[in-house]
Amino acid sequence: MKACIFDIKRFAVHDGPGIRTTVFYKGCPLNCWWCHNPEGISPDIEHFSEEKVFDGIKLDKELTLGRWISLEELMVEVKKDRVYMEESGGGVTLSGGEPLMQHEAVFALLEECRTQKIHTALDTSGLVSEKILQQATELADLILYDLKSLDDKIHMNYTGSSNKRILDNLEIALKGKAMLVLRIPLVTGFNDTAMDQQRLLSYLGNLKNLDQVDILPYHPFGTQKYKRFHKKDRQNGFGTPGPETVISLKEELINAGYTVNIGG
Repeated sequence: MKACIFDIKRFAVHDGPGIRTTVFYKGCPLNCWWCHNPEGISPDIEHFSEEKVFDGIKLDKELTLGRWISLEELMVEVKKDRVYMEESGGGVTLSGGEPLMQHEAVFALLEECRTQKIHTALDTSGLVSEKILQQATELADLILYDLKSLDDKIHMNYTGSSNKRILDNLEIALKGKAMLVLRIPLVTGFNDTAMDQQRLLSYLGNLKNLDQVDILPYHPFGTQKYKRFHKKDRQNGFGTPGPETVISLKEELINAGYTVNIGG
């Protein structure tokens, strides 16, 4: 069983509890305008020519985004960091892109990690079939579930997809065996107004079994990737929310009874 990935990040501390190794899978059904991993949107291995300058001489360097890796090779990489995982209460996080676009390979890794007693977290947009999501909640220890906007028209405009299946799947995931943390990407110019906050709080109040919410303030760290990877940059107009906005939402959520982290 092979998977197409574009990166493996070691010593990650914002992708679940403890120190983690994060595997990034290629392919995503969403196309968010502010995405900081644009190299993960296409499911295909991509090839580019990158211009480098050495001593005033321009040279073209071939750049490849993505590679195929077997389950056995992935486990070798994962177990290199096992001592740090065990000492910190960490594990492996599957991210992307949307890892569940490669659900067979993802499930194989989750099963192997469970056999090896390695904690697993799955970061998902929720835009998958009900059957696949249900199986994911059976195999992963933790689901990191992204919720971008409750306004379907805005969600459609800025992500390329309706949020209806995402909202339906969230309720299904909350009934599953895996612990679930809801993650809110907070983006100025998209979803950080007082009205957005009140709508979110009202919606969350109708959900059962939700204990923790992570606020993920937008950052422009991925901006250079768009130029480097020859991709259209649509981030203009978005910004990082101010501290007062983030703190306001955090306090509202805490008052509503949730455990809240900023930055995951």
